[in-house]
Amino acid sequence: MIYLNNGATSWPKPKCVFDAMQKALNELPCSAHRSGFDEEENCNCRQLLSRLLQVDNPNHIVYGSNATFGLNLAIQGFEFNEGDKVLTTAAEHNSVLRPLYYLQKKKVIEYEIIDVNEEGRIDLDLWEKTIKEIRPRMVIFTHASNVTGAINDAEKLAAIAKKYNCVVLLDASQSLGLIDVLPQKWDIDMVVFTGHKYLLGPQGTGGLYVSPKIKLNPVLQGGTGIYSDEDTMPEEMPLKLEAGTPNDISFKGLEEALRWSFKNPLNKGSIDYLVNKIKTELKKMNVNVIDVSGEITPVISFTMEEYSVNEVGEILQMSFDIICRSGLHCAPLIHKCLNTSPSGTVRISLSRFTTEEEVDYFINSIKDIIYG
Repeated sequence: MIYLNNGATSWPKPKCVFDAMQKALNELPCSAHRSGFDEEENCNCRQLLSRLLQVDNPNHIVYGSNATFGLNLAIQGFEFNEGDKVLTTAAEHNSVLRPLYYLQKKKVIEYEIIDVNEEGRIDLDLWEKTIKEIRPRMVIFTHASNVTGAINDAEKLAAIAKKYNCVVLLDASQSLGLIDVLPQKWDIDMVVFTGHKYLLGPQGTGGLYVSPKIKLNPVLQGGTGIYSDEDTMPEEMPLKLEAGTPNDISFKGLEEALRWSFKNPLNKGSIDYLVNKIKTELKKMNVNVIDVSGEITPVISFTMEEYSVNEVGEILQMSFDIICRSGLHCAPLIHKCLNTSPSGTVRISLSRFTTEEEVDYFINSIKDIIYG
């Protein structure tokens, strides 16, 4: 089996991730602030995340189950005022679009969506023009498209937004672990991440970084292990935003994945080489590849004239044992900008573990589909 769906979740994971989770399962179960648990142990993953993000205070990294949780917390936990506007883009995941729609329906906010270009990238001039016109309280944008792999210049986009005093929320689900994500340096207020994609951790891990300048309200109320006699969630971070028993087992896995990644730095150039090889060979076969210039993630989207995207995905899996993804990829609006609506694309996404032999096998599989 050849796995080319790392944009959904990464596979394989480093062996140390499994070992750490198994070890944690075999040990006496304890949670932070409960049962005399050593709080230092619970901070290790937070400290590694703060090192990766280059932020000063690990306690402003909030654990959650995934990026969807982080986005909902950042959007629904923010204190909007009546009439506030939010600006976002057509490249966003439903985990951004649906919370915004929900808040607009409740008349909490109004939001506006700008189109992206044919590569799935945000145009800086349109970004500033729209911000200047509507004066949003918050802007939300993805660091990298999960459909095309286009990487946005987060530093420049944030700087433009800050000129107009906007709160900046960055979705780094598709970028953290591949490229720099530096919220403190770039003056980005909140960064949402997931642990199970390019950080190589297990599913059930993710969350967000919240700048000390930003106040979020909890979206979940519940136990924190301490301050149990109080009626409300404590103000102390990250406890304020982390109700309930934490997923210690999975975060142990993420901790080891981070340690492994620091010891084994990513060679992005080698992945870019494989991505470019695939695109070049597909275009030789007149496959409709969404070509992206500039900096990219290892994501490739394409369509084929004679087959629907679902048929291509099914043929690749059933006949060639290749796992990929077909459809809208939970980012429905970008496909109108790419002229791939309503069906979407076939998406393959590589990882640091993808080999050139696997890439060659994929290319030959597409040749077999086209030429028989």
